[in-house]
Amino acid sequence: MKKEIHPDYHLIDVKMTDGTVVQMKSTWGAEGDQLTLDIDPTSHPAWTGGSTRLMDQGGRVSKFKNKYAGLGF
Repeated sequence: MKKEIHPDYHLIDVKMTDGTVVQMKSTWGAEGDQLTLDIDPTSHPAWTGGSTRLMDQGGRVSKFKNKYAGLGF
């Protein structure tokens, strides 16, 4: 393997949607950074069997509704 070409693999904190923080190894960010998730296995319908609804917080759905509000969509 070539040296000096691989990204640094270090511990980061991952904050789930329910507020819990999990430590994982990643190449994202720097050692000790916190990654906040918008969707995770505790809130996504694919993992919860559809029992939870996704909340759009100013994302694509909100932008679409605001843009085309008067057109009956």
